[in-house]
Amino acid sequence: MSAQTVSDTPSASTGLDALAAAVKAVRGPPPVHLWNPPFCGDLDMRIGADGTWYYMKTPIGRPALVKLFSSVLKVEDGKFFLVTPVEKVGIVVDDAPFAAVEMRVEGEGHARRIGFRTQTEEWVEVAADHPLRFEKEAGTEGLKPYVLLRGALWARVSRALFHDLASMGEIAVHDGSEWFGLYAGGRFYPMVPAQEIEGLL
Repeated sequence: MSAQTVSDTPSASTGLDALAAAVKAVRGPPPVHLWNPPFCGDLDMRIGADGTWYYMKTPIGRPALVKLFSSVLKVEDGKFFLVTPVEKVGIVVDDAPFAAVEMRVEGEGHARRIGFRTQTEEWVEVAADHPLRFEKEAGTEGLKPYVLLRGALWARVSRALFHDLASMGEIAVHDGSEWFGLYAGGRFYPMVPAQEIEGLL
């Protein structure tokens, strides 16, 4: 039996369609940063660590719907919400709300440009306002890379793409110490202190 998705479940789909209709009523890109509606409670919606959206514990099977909801996603004090001009509902995010699933690279060294595509078909180029960051992964010696998409919303870069990033790495002085990292958009992004390279690679 194939896995059921929200698009196969009329009752669940109806609830999502009502929320989608409220979002669609806004013309142009949603100015989420300007909206401060009253909190209306939590919604049974979750974004998994791999970027999959779930509603009532069932994957949302319509990419267009996920893309629509992602456009009204907001984070406040570490908590995530979907907002419209008149309501705000809380959702759960396991890690980062977006997943970077494709990467394009041009140039090398200081001239290197790196772009990422998210699971919601958004492209972002690494730059001062879209920086990379690397965090230690709990329980392992590995790293979790992220790129800032917009506001305070980050996209986690897939493990496969992280290996590609690491292959472009080099040692450079950062804050007075030697670090292993990589250049993108004319800026150096440190991953680990130089002496920890073996554990990383």
